[in-house]
Parts: sequence; structure tokens; C-alpha cells
Amino acid sequence: MTLKKLNVAELRLGMYLHGFDGSWLQHPFWKSKFLLKDANDLRAAHNSGVQTCWIDTARGLDVEADAPPAPTPSPEPEAAAPVPVLAPEPAKFDQELQRAAALCLNARDATASMFNEARLGNAIDTLACLPLVNDISDSVLRNREALISLARLKSSDDYTYMHSVAVCALMVALAQALGLDEAACRDAGMAGLLHDIGKAHMPLDILNKPGKLTDDEFATIRRHPERGHDLLLSGGTASAAMLDVCLHHHEKIDGSGYPHRLEGDQISLLARMGAVCDVYDAITSNRPYKAGWDPAESVARMISWKGHFDNKILSAFIKILGIYPTGALVKMRSGRLAVVIEQNPATMTRPVVKVFFSTTANAHIAVERIDLARPDENDVIVGREPRGRWDAALIDEMWAGDLASRGIW
Repeated sequence: MTLKKLNVAELRLGMYLHGFDGSWLQHPFWKSKFLLKDANDLRAAHNSGVQTCWIDTARGLDVEADAPPAPTPSPEPEAAAPVPVLAPEPAKFDQELQRAAALCLNARDATASMFNEARLGNAIDTLACLPLVNDISDSVLRNREALISLARLKSSDDYTYMHSVAVCALMVALAQALGLDEAACRDAGMAGLLHDIGKAHMPLDILNKPGKLTDDEFATIRRHPERGHDLLLSGGTASAAMLDVCLHHHEKIDGSGYPHRLEGDQISLLARMGAVCDVYDAITSNRPYKAGWDPAESVARMISWKGHFDNKILSAFIKILGIYPTGALVKMRSGRLAVVIEQNPATMTRPVVKVFFSTTANAHIAVERIDLARPDENDVIVGREPRGRWDAALIDEMWAGDLASRGIW
């Protein structure tokens, strides 16, 4: 490998692009290492607004011989840690929500491109995913609620792609909560992003079917972990952890999962984490054949499924989300209904809510924001409220504002 740094304006066809300087969000490609052989790609790079980049002269053309020498690169520039050593400054929920929205849009498009590459039979370079996992990790570190909650608002059309993004964010947050080291947090995020890549080789008419799958269709879908494992293995860049989570995220603690019916400690830690994150996002998301369950109802159901999850991991996961996760519809002791809009880390049972309806008067009331953790606040949550009779868009707008109605992913 012979790396050289140059201005993006100096890029020309035939050069091997090794990477851009700056955030992944700034450049126009889902991957950053490829041979520039398409004029449209070259134009996109020139118009990206990114100032400098790296080329590998051993795999493509060098700069012109009469061009001024480029700066010498520092050793191993591609090995920047995906989970920063210096954590980003914490952000308030509302602040991070806006940044998370921009990240969701770009992450959806990048993940869709990655799946399309896989459908075309091209190998997946997992190293190209590191910048995206970096940005997701940074968002989770600033405020883990924002991206995790927002990714749940995915449309059924974008489910496969945004599910991968959501599971990535959930895996990073769970790894951090479990006290895993930097390398393990990186692997957790990468594994979450790539866990369902095998669905790129599943028939689209089955993936997007608006009704219940037949037994034969379900048998086909059950092969996606093995197809994904083979796909990642052929790329040659996936870690053992990524391969394992891709293959075993549908295993269950009691041995009733697939594809290998592993049980207990036969299932790796990251695969057990992947099982929890995968199921939570799946059951809280809208699908062609059903509306997503309320977040609090989903947590309650997951607790009730004996033998499905590792209890220690599930407990850590619930501490991340709260017993009443952001977006949950709840009933107050006062008879009012409320939507959870933010967590209070010190007390899972007393989040910040917005009340909007009185069950005693059977009428809408003025929306009021209440921090249930305040010492002078006497009202408390007494239980979950079924979503069935309520406008889902109204509920989501309570905590996500106009992002809930944009339909942008």
C-alpha cells in the first residue's frame, strides 16, 4: 500500500480512492475505497465540498509527474478508532434529535447502497462501514435516546435498511452500558449494521409481502443468517464477531432458535446482544402487515418471553431504554394520558412526559410537559395505555415534533 494525500480537486479517473478526510456525512459515497472509473463518481467527488483525500498509488494512477509533491501521510491513516477516545460533548435530547435526523437520512441511503451492492453479487468491504459506525457511535454518546428513538419511525418501505441502522445504534448503546472495551463496542456496532445483510439475497416479493408468510416462504427467510455469513466471509474483511452475530442473532437461550439451535453459553455475548436489539426494533417498527407495538408494551412482552433472551443482557437493555421508553403511551394516577418524551437516568419509573387527554372528562386537555422526577410532582405513571384507539402520528409528534410527520425515512 502506497498512500498519498492530495486535494480532492486533483482526483482523476484511474486513481484508487483510499479515503476522504473529514466526517463520513460529508462525502457522497457509501464506500470510500474504490477505483475511480466512472465520470459521475469523479464529478460527485469534486462537488462534495470535502477538501482533501487519500489515494493508493499502488492500486491506481498517481498524480501528474509535474505536480507539486503531496504531504507525506501519517502511518496507518485508515486505522482511526471508530469509537472516539475522547467522548463527544453530551447533548440535550432535542438538540441531538435534529442531528440524528440528518444522520438517519444519510445512513439509510448508505445502507441501501450497500444492500444493492450485495444484490449485484459484489463483495462487502466492512472497513468501508467504519465511518458510518463512527457517526452513529458519536450520536449515541452525545444522547443515546435521540437516534434510537428516531430510527423507530422508519417507514415499512425502508424497513430493511433503517432496521440495520437502528440495530447498530442499539448495539453500540448496549455495549457501552455493559462496559465493553473500545474494540468490542466497535464490533458490536459493525455487527449490528451488517447483521441482516443476508436479506440482500432474499426474494423481494417475500421480504415486502404485506401479509403472513407461508411455511415455505418463512423457510426461505430463515436462511438469511447463513447467506449473510457467506457473503461477509467472501468479502474477507469481517471480524469473527461480525460473522458470528450475522449467523446467530436468531438463536435463543433455550435452544429453540435457528440456524443451529444453540443454547445458553453456546451463544456468544455479542450474538445474545444482537438477539435483543434485533427483536426490539422489529416489534416496535411498522411493517407491511402490522403496526409497530408501543415501546413500553414491547419491553413488557420481551420480559415475558421465557427462554428467549439472556436475562442479564435484557436487564441492561431495559436500563438503556427505560421501563417506559421514549414514545410510550402511559396512563397517570390523575387519570390523564401522556406520552413519554425523555428519560430521567436516575429513575426509570419517572421520565419526562407530555399529558394531552383526561380519561375522567373524556376530552383532550392542553398539552403540558411534566418532569415526574421533580420533588414537587405528585402524579405518577400507573401503567401502559393501549395505542389502538389513538392516532399514532399524534403520539409520535409529542416527542419527535415535526420529524414525526415528514415521512423522510
